[in-house]
Amino acid sequence: MNLVQIHQSPGIYFVLAAFLLATGIYGLIRRRTLIGMLIAGELIFAAASLNIMAVNRFFAPDPAVGQVLVLFIMGLAAAEVAIGLSIIIAVYRNYRSIHPTDMSELKG
Repeated sequence: MNLVQIHQSPGIYFVLAAFLLATGIYGLIRRRTLIGMLIAGELIFAAASLNIMAVNRFFAPDPAVGQVLVLFIMGLAAAEVAIGLSIIIAVYRNYRSIHPTDMSELKG
């Protein structure tokens, strides 16, 4: 099988998206810093976007629908990063650490 034939099958995209999803979930479970968890969440968003684009390219009649949906996902991911980083900065200013275990005694 040459490169063009691999590029024309949806299976390779689904395998790559599954790998990104598994890496993101593993990162959420194993990372001990909030920034690492934020990056792992972005990997999960990337896996969802890749899945949507693969399904859109190979199975949907209208190619614009999946692309617009992925643009919305990218906007959501950008907003999540902005809010997440502002929360991490606020936590660091209060606790001088970004480890989630140090924040177990939050005061409301």
